[in-house]
Amino acid sequence: LNRTWFDQLVAYELSNGMIQVKSQTLPQLNFLQMQCQQPFTAAAQSATGRLVSVLFHCDNIPRGGVFSEGNIAVPLNPDYAFDTFIVGPCNRLAHAASVAVSEQPGKAYNPLFIHGGVGLGKTHLLQATCQKLLERNPDAQIMYLSCDSFINQFMTAVEAGQMNEFRYRYRQVDVLVIDDIHFLGGRERSQEEFFHTFNTLYQQHKQIILSADCPPSEIPELEDRLVSRFNWGLVARVDKPCYETRVAILRRKARMRGVEITDDVLCYLAGKIENNTRELEGAITKLQGLSLLQSGLIDIELAKGAFGDTEAPEQKRITIQQILDSVTRFYGVRLSDLQSKKRNKSIAFPRQVCMFLARKHTRYSLEEIGGYFGGRDHTTVLHAVRTVDGDMKADHEILRQVGQIDQELIGT
Repeated sequence: LNRTWFDQLVAYELSNGMIQVKSQTLPQLNFLQMQCQQPFTAAAQSATGRLVSVLFHCDNIPRGGVFSEGNIAVPLNPDYAFDTFIVGPCNRLAHAASVAVSEQPGKAYNPLFIHGGVGLGKTHLLQATCQKLLERNPDAQIMYLSCDSFINQFMTAVEAGQMNEFRYRYRQVDVLVIDDIHFLGGRERSQEEFFHTFNTLYQQHKQIILSADCPPSEIPELEDRLVSRFNWGLVARVDKPCYETRVAILRRKARMRGVEITDDVLCYLAGKIENNTRELEGAITKLQGLSLLQSGLIDIELAKGAFGDTEAPEQKRITIQQILDSVTRFYGVRLSDLQSKKRNKSIAFPRQVCMFLARKHTRYSLEEIGGYFGGRDHTTVLHAVRTVDGDMKADHEILRQVGQIDQELIGT
């Protein structure tokens, strides 16, 4: 639970069996109330030897805030601030754009569209932007929620005949932040409603911030008019952190947790864990737990014992050529057939499997994958991915076939 901002907390004298603890900001208060009630109460009772309770409060609660539905406040994580975000080549543009938006909402980049894989810092940037916006304007009304939540609220409003209330709620905010907007794909009625909400906010110069796991043009079944609008502002990608950035992230995470880790351990972990920030933070947590259990220091021997024999399958670099080799061998087709214009099923389906596996195991864009198969466009690749995914769910034999090729690739 150790956080650097704990030093900012102010505890008052014990009175009537209660100790009041004052926080400096609303995000700190929300974090304390949700995560710290039990450990703070236990510590207070241990220190006083009495049955006491702890009450958290904040004197400067603004009229504005970050909400997910109506007046339900979103508990932003105070650790997700700009000054705790490690900037590297993988995320420099997304970070700079987020800072610019927090300083000039509705003017700098509108909308701001951030995309990238899981655990690469999208949520950190979204919450840091919200916190900075509130810091600059405590009365700002910010709606921050997932795309699933937006869709569910929309469906509930339709069923209850409360569309006027729904529209007012979303169209009078100062900032709209929606995470995982790619889930809007294929939802025709939700897309229609979001289209009009987007237009209303944009025309009023209200800031719109969206995040997804892919760029707008690669969201399946997203209407062209929404793709166009999502590209109006800035589309910024976050990638996997490079080695130097991973070392810096590990160092910062360890410092925030009050954990002492030597540079050789940090470098070792950065070399072992390449996928995302979330896994790096998990490594710090694991080593911290092991050191407490063994009552020892976190040294290179402890780190190697914890991670020396483990390597996530995602760390294996699988190439499109390896995928082509495995698929042609499994289905008995020629590479030239897969890259040809032939559309008979005996050729088309193995080609679709290649595209599906390339999308799963490589970082190539849909356009780049299509280029390996006779210059096909991104919509053809999207169709292939969805076809194979659907066939695997409906046909156990296809599931077995693709699974067998997949296991061969992972084991290569």
